[in-house]
Parts: sequence; structure tokens; C-alpha cells
Amino acid sequence: MSDHQHGHQHQSHSDIIKRLKRAEGHLRSIVSMIEDSRACVDIAQQLHAVEKAVCQAKRVLIQDHIDHCLEHTVEAIATGIGERAPLEDFKQITKYL
Repeated sequence: MSDHQHGHQHQSHSDIIKRLKRAEGHLRSIVSMIEDSRACVDIAQQLHAVEKAVCQAKRVLIQDHIDHCLEHTVEAIATGIGERAPLEDFKQITKYL
């Protein structure tokens, strides 16, 4: 099962939420820039900054998932106690790197 189904929250989630809320506010300001007919170069620059912020939030989430959730899976499989379904989870999440 995924973390969402367990309701599990990583330590990094509060940091990710802060990053995304900052990006959300930044994105709203970009909408205002467009409505105010600001220069396209300025808008593109700000969109690039938001894009980088969202990508970094995604990267932190995936790295944290790999570091904490899958570590115990590898141990369980190595000892023969675990199931292989989390390996599929690993394959799925790495598609988003």
C-alpha cells in the first residue's frame, strides 16, 4: 500500500508544504503580472522560478520516500519476511524523477 493509503506523513512533508505554499503565492503573483501586462521576459523568469521550486519539492518528496519507506522493504525482502509489492512502488515513484 502507498503512504497515502496509510495516512503516513514523512518528516519532510511540512517542509514540502511550505515550499508549495510559497510557490502557490508566487504563482498567484505571476497571474497578476500577466493581468497587468508585464513584460513577457519577466513573467517567463518568474514562471521558471516557480517551476524550479515545484521540481525541488517533488525531488525532496521522492528522496525522502526512498530513504525512509523503502529502506525497511529492502531489509524485509533480504530476510525473506517482506512482500515484493513495495518494489513495484519503488518502480512507480522513480518514474517521476
